[in-house]
Amino acid sequence: MGICSRRLLVVAILAALCILAVGNLHDDWDIDGGPQHAQFTGDSNGVALSLTSSLGTCTWCINQNLSARVVLKLFEPRRTGCRLRTKKQFIYGRISSLIKLVPGDSAGTIATLYASTFRRNKHDDIDFEFIGDVAGQPYTIHTNLFSASVGNKEVEFKPWFDATAGFHNYTISWSPCMVVWYIDEIPIRVFRNYEASHGVPYPTSLPMYGYASIWNTTAPWATHGGRVKTDWSKAPFVANYNQINLDICECNGDGGGCVGNCPMAEFGSVCRPSTRSSTTATAMARQQPSAGWHSTEAVAKNKTYILRAFLISSY
Repeated sequence: MGICSRRLLVVAILAALCILAVGNLHDDWDIDGGPQHAQFTGDSNGVALSLTSSLGTCTWCINQNLSARVVLKLFEPRRTGCRLRTKKQFIYGRISSLIKLVPGDSAGTIATLYASTFRRNKHDDIDFEFIGDVAGQPYTIHTNLFSASVGNKEVEFKPWFDATAGFHNYTISWSPCMVVWYIDEIPIRVFRNYEASHGVPYPTSLPMYGYASIWNTTAPWATHGGRVKTDWSKAPFVANYNQINLDICECNGDGGGCVGNCPMAEFGSVCRPSTRSSTTATAMARQQPSAGWHSTEAVAKNKTYILRAFLISSY
């Protein structure tokens, strides 16, 4: 066998191993809302999440002598989306997915990739929320972070690509020192842990689940301030997720001790204050999903360019 043939064989074997390494979504995720609106790909490495509107059904109300208002309520449209949730909780880690967002008129719809605590009385949350718009207008990429039920840290971007034409990689990286949001391996936002030095709450102790979902809202932060409603004649609205990857520090209880020797928990365990952009860029480069893919200078350049060209709002 010649050198070229041997190299081709090695490449083929490595490619096969990479395919085998892709996780099956059923192994790591459950459907905890709208299971009828989740359609998995044949290899179970991808899923289409749908938001639909359907008429309610009532097979018994005609003979129950119910008021007209109750009957109308029972028959009004039911608008339901879908949500996936990781089977395991974690403190620190990385969640990423290839996502192709809803094409056409997606006003009022929200697709998500996020991490959140299960409890309501003390809420931590790290979000990617993709806010739809009318046909021809780009999505708004909404990022936010809650810690100890304190939010109001929204930063929004317009994508520099058509988020509905193909798959793009979105990553949330959460370590003791910082949370970094990436798009296609480019860091678009960093939230540092300044809890000790400035008293700003930062998620460090409550386990989270990972989530992916689609739903609709008219909240003030939604499409054009919630003024543009969903056109349900365009339903179903479908967001496609593929290769949802988890690299997490598993945790089944409260307290940081449960993360053990997880690399993400150990990274930057001593958080240093940053005063220069070069220091920030160096830290982000270490956090890259594909380590070494960008140089420090490239990271700083990309982040500066994105902030100047695509940032549309910040808290």
